Amino acid sequence: MPRISVADAGGHNRLVFLDLIGFSEGTVTDPVTKDDGYDVIVTGVDGFHRFNDYRDHPNLLVVVNTSGLASTAAGRYQLLHRYWVVYKQQLKLPDFSPVSQDKVALQQIKEQGALASIDVGNIAKAILKCSNIWASFPGNGYGQHQNQVAVLVKKFQELGGIITTT
Repeated sequence: MPRISVADAGGHNRLVFLDLIGFSEGTVTDPVTKDDGYDVIVTGVDGFHRFNDYRDHPNLLVVVNTSGLASTAAGRYQLLHRYWVVYKQQLKLPDFSPVSQDKVALQQIKEQGALASIDVGNIAKAILKCSNIWASFPGNGYGQHQNQVAVLVKKFQELGGIITTT
């Protein structure tokens, strides 16, 4: 579950959407997580990684495939370090704690214009609007595993989300 409150997030569906991202990105089910995905570093060719210090983004460059692609993605929402630096300042965040990670993800969703879609329960539309942020969402060209919209919409409902528009 996200650590940000329902009131601070702006509604129940927004919290469920954050859970959906963690599910889709695989962080909440990562075998090394001890904190619901908030402590996960992108999986590398050398295996799974985690961190235990929330003072700042871990900023570890991990080789993620045999072609040499490397990433600094970390946390429940797999935020790249270069974006963390900007959001930390913009949102005046004190650390890379779970609440700070939730706030960044909500800001990213807001920037994609997807909050209204989430609020009215049009999750398929919200997923597609956010596909350029999360590689596991369908509709981007990142070359990583993408979950199907139907699978994600079903999971959103299983997580307790309210769908009113399809």
